Amino acid sequence: MELLSATLDRVKPSPTIAVSNKAAELKAAGQDIIGLGAGEPDFDTPQNIKDAAIAAINAGKTKYTAVDGIAELKQAICAKFKRDNDLDYKPSQVSVGTGGKQILYNALMATLNEGDEVVIPAPYWVSYPDMVLLAGGTPVIAEASLQTGFKLTADQLEAAITDKTKWLIFNSPSNPTGAGYTWDELKALTDVLMRHPHVMVMTDDMYEHLVYDDFRFCTPAQVEPQLYDRTLTVNGVSKAYAMTGWRIGYAAGPEKLIGAMRKVQSQSTSNPCSVSQWAAVEALNGTQDFIAPNNEMFARRRDLVVKMLNEADGIRCPVPDGAFYVYPSIAGCIGKTSAAGVKITDDEVFATALLEETGVAVVFGAAFGLSPNFRVSYATSDAALTEACTRIQTFCAGLT
Repeated sequence: MELLSATLDRVKPSPTIAVSNKAAELKAAGQDIIGLGAGEPDFDTPQNIKDAAIAAINAGKTKYTAVDGIAELKQAICAKFKRDNDLDYKPSQVSVGTGGKQILYNALMATLNEGDEVVIPAPYWVSYPDMVLLAGGTPVIAEASLQTGFKLTADQLEAAITDKTKWLIFNSPSNPTGAGYTWDELKALTDVLMRHPHVMVMTDDMYEHLVYDDFRFCTPAQVEPQLYDRTLTVNGVSKAYAMTGWRIGYAAGPEKLIGAMRKVQSQSTSNPCSVSQWAAVEALNGTQDFIAPNNEMFARRRDLVVKMLNEADGIRCPVPDGAFYVYPSIAGCIGKTSAAGVKITDDEVFATALLEETGVAVVFGAAFGLSPNFRVSYATSDAALTEACTRIQTFCAGLT
């Protein structure tokens, strides 16, 4: 009898986690490693949020809660959607999970049947296609390009939709590219969706508050109110509030869908951590004053990394609108040979050689569905970024 489920044959482990683990192993072995793979802020969780968690512990708020979130957090989420996105939701339309990843997974598990298709623009966050496969659906990859700023066009979306399409998964600002859709660009996509009323929209807004320069964030149900009943608007506290380890994600959408997601969660994890929920209440309701200075720091790091990578031979790095990633092309490096004699045939070989020869850990582009590229997280110190980019420059200069 086969021990493991055949379902696992359809999916692969998370490449971003694998890179981070590999970098940690090499560092523990004494090697000089700079990890640029992890997608989390290097800032500490703000003190007011930590204080709220401590107060919750001291008040004994450490028991089971409602399966998909305490009432106070759902109210805070409803207030956030109204305040930031001009979207009106009731608590019965809100689901709270153990991170945004669980929210997305619950929604797919609750809705997908065999043969259902999910349109996923590439480059994509590594988990989208595999979660669709685990839920029994079929990912349909709509490939964007450097020429379109890594953004899906209306024509591409139209071409990807079939009568089997159940969802479009949409992410802006994007992980891995940092590309953000303007109101007009998003309106062009929502116009397509209005012509296909059977398609639901799962919008991953996790990087909403991490935007730079003059970019203005917007979300699909805000741009096209007629999509309200067809949209699951997903967000969380991980990125803007430096709360990755607290594991709180949330979403709002149609009550029937939220109820189905609650059923999935009730038979898997049950409620998210009670203490983390109270911390998230403070994150959403409390001061937001730290977001702007944090963003200024991220923008400075972005500019540093973009400048230095564009000075590297064979690399072309566009300027992202948000998040804390850049997604440079290494088309000019393909076919060359490293100083250690490694033939650079694709971006995975490039990333492996870069790690082994220079100690810089990045994530290869094929993991995100678009090559030849790699992803850099610039959520680390200026000194580490400068040293890492210097090593990348040296590595590229040594390619022959």
